[in-house]
Amino acid sequence: MHILVVGGGGREHAIIKKLRENPAVTEIYALPGNGGMAGQAKCVPIAATDIDGIVEFARTHPVDYAVVTPDDPLVLGCVDRLNAIGIPCFGPKQNAAMLEGSKAFAKGLMKKYGIPTANYQVFTRLDEALAYLETAPMPTVVKADGLALGKGVLICATRAEAEQAVTDMMVNAKFGASGATVVIEEFLEGPEVSVLAFTDGKTVKPMVSSMDHKRAGDGDTGLNTGGMGTVAPNPYYTPEIAQQCMAEIFLPTIRAMAAEGRPFSGCLYFGLMLTKTGPKVIEYNCRFGDPETQVVLPLLKSDLLTVMQATTNGTLAETPVEFSDQWACCVITASAGYPEHYAKGFPITMTAEAAAHTDVAGAKLADGRLVTAGGRVTGTTAVAGTLAGAIREAYRLANQVEFANAYRRRDIGQRALQALE
Repeated sequence: MHILVVGGGGREHAIIKKLRENPAVTEIYALPGNGGMAGQAKCVPIAATDIDGIVEFARTHPVDYAVVTPDDPLVLGCVDRLNAIGIPCFGPKQNAAMLEGSKAFAKGLMKKYGIPTANYQVFTRLDEALAYLETAPMPTVVKADGLALGKGVLICATRAEAEQAVTDMMVNAKFGASGATVVIEEFLEGPEVSVLAFTDGKTVKPMVSSMDHKRAGDGDTGLNTGGMGTVAPNPYYTPEIAQQCMAEIFLPTIRAMAAEGRPFSGCLYFGLMLTKTGPKVIEYNCRFGDPETQVVLPLLKSDLLTVMQATTNGTLAETPVEFSDQWACCVITASAGYPEHYAKGFPITMTAEAAAHTDVAGAKLADGRLVTAGGRVTGTTAVAGTLAGAIREAYRLANQVEFANAYRRRDIGQRALQALE
């Protein structure tokens, strides 16, 4: 079986490794892939946003199934285009990917269908946004409406910070067209939980929960990033809360999308805040999260390809989705200066032991050597019978990944350990 995987990050590397476990898989094409995953997939230099190029490749090569994982190609309609030439896909169609493509759309959907979320306002004019901020309670959260590589959400402690954030988005185009519309919403407090869920548009089967560490610095300080590390499961996410989320958030979201004529199949990511008044949605993503994927998939006991195909075929209700009861920890090794300015092109070395547990993201091959080419360079994951054991092993292995300006947080999983005490 020939599979096409669209994307080139650590998430895609983790997915490709898991797909390789199915003996029916004979070839995986990664578009564009990266130098670190070349051993598991045939990397093809076609950008994930080059939908015409992806379709043409699929038309001229043997492709039995496609897995479209990043947000951009999903929002651009990659699944629709591949379906049009007869290729079944894992991932939502364009009209369903709007759930991530527009935060204003997502908030409107939640309001219409009574799905718990933070109070909010949407603005397309700077003067109206600034006028609202004059009386808005602080801290507040300012979000670019569109896609922004996980960096378009700013928690603002003061009115001046919020005004600057809105101005940067709407006037200075810090996030391009994605910030032309902004969402300003209530600041929620409580533990954060990420829950990825398989869905075929009717049935929802959540994966094991996880805890992301979005801030760049130790102690959850510094700027928001795409994620500096994860642990799974999330100890704050109890069976009782899981049941409540299924009844009040997961199923209502899937039913709401179907009612809107936007049936959602693939992986739906629920970013949740466990507030004093119950769980609330912070954000939706229309795909596997990164680096949540790197801790969730190693715990999946069921065959990934079989589950993916069930979401495509509408047979998820009859398909087992089982997870291990162990713990996983992923430590990101990033370029110093991420998520702002950082140097690239440094040779990467890692032991064979570390390489077996490491998903490569921001790297490329140059003259036969793997060199840094992005902010988040690698994610190293360990699985163990205890959370403390998984954290200890993940750091032991991550310390065997080296390049000149390597940086990693030193406290991944510490909040989760405290929650277990």
